[in-house]
Amino acid sequence: MEQTRSVHILLVEDSPTDAGLAMEAFKDSKLLNNLAHVEDGTQAISYLRRENQYSDAPRPDLVLLDLNLPTKGGREVLKEIKADPDLKDIPVIVLTTSDDDQDILNSYELHANCYITKPVDFEKFVQIVRQIQDFWFSVVTLPTGLK
Repeated sequence: MEQTRSVHILLVEDSPTDAGLAMEAFKDSKLLNNLAHVEDGTQAISYLRRENQYSDAPRPDLVLLDLNLPTKGGREVLKEIKADPDLKDIPVIVLTTSDDDQDILNSYELHANCYITKPVDFEKFVQIVRQIQDFWFSVVTLPTGLK
C-alpha cells in the first residue's frame, strides 16, 4: 500500500541519546512522518490535550512512551491517555529499558498496545511502524465525501 499521508508520532523520551537515535531513524526512513518530541510526562499530557504551548499541536497517530520520565512517569501518562475518551484510541508503544515482568504486565494492564525494550534496532522498528501505519490508515480512512 502506498503511503498517502504523514504519520504523526509523539516521542516521549527524556534521554537525549535515545531521543536522538529515534529521531535519526525516522528521519532516515522512507516513512512519511512528523515526529514531535517531549522530554517528560507532564509535557506529554499537555501536548496530547493541546494545552499551553501545544495548543496548535496535531493529534498524534502514535505515541512512543518511555516509562522512566521526570515530573510524571510513563505509567501515569499511559493511565491518563487510556482513561481519556478523547485520547484512548491513540496507539501507545512503551519503549523502555525495563524488561521487568511486572513492568510489562502493568503496561498491558494499562492498555499499552505494545511493549518494546531498549536498545532497539530502529531500522526494524521503523519497518514495524510502517506496517502498523499501513493497516491503521486503511482501517480508519473514511470514504471520499464522508470527511
